[in-house]
Amino acid sequence: MNAHDENGYFKTGDIAQRIGGYYYILGRASIDIIKSGGYKISALDIEREILGLPYISEAMVVGVADDEFGQRVAAAITLQDGYKDGSGDGPELTLEKLRRDLRDTGAGYKMPTLMMVVSELPKTATGKVMKKVLKPKMFPPEGHPDVQVWKKRVVEAPRL
Repeated sequence: MNAHDENGYFKTGDIAQRIGGYYYILGRASIDIIKSGGYKISALDIEREILGLPYISEAMVVGVADDEFGQRVAAAITLQDGYKDGSGDGPELTLEKLRRDLRDTGAGYKMPTLMMVVSELPKTATGKVMKKVLKPKMFPPEGHPDVQVWKKRVVEAPRL
C-alpha cells in the first residue's frame, strides 16, 4: 500500500475540515466518525462535550454496531474524585444523568446510548487512548455486564 496520495501528501487517515483559513482535525476516519441513523457524528465532538461536565475526568467515545441504526454512540469514562463507579463513596453516575446533563449542548442523536464507567483509560506511549483495542473489550457484540444501556421509552397515546 502506498503511504502517499497522487499529490504527494502523506495519508494519515485523519479527517479534517477547512473553515476560512483554518484546518480543524475531526479525527480518524476509521474510529472517530460514527455513522448512526443516517448521521455522520464526530466522536471527538461528543468527547469534548462530555469532558465539559464537572464530574468527568476522561472520555472515550466510539461507534458500536447496531442492527437498527448502523452504530450506537458508546462512551467509556473516568470520573473526577468524589464520584463513584459503583465501588466507592460519592454520587453514582448513571447514563440517564449523563444524557440529561448533555441535553443543553448536544443533539439527541449524538447522545450516548451505551456507557461504561472505568477506573482508567489505557493510553499509548504518546498519550492517546487506545480506542481500537478498548472498543471490543468494553463494548463487545455480546454485551458486557458493566455497560449501561439506554432504552428508548415508548409512551402510549391516551385512548379517547
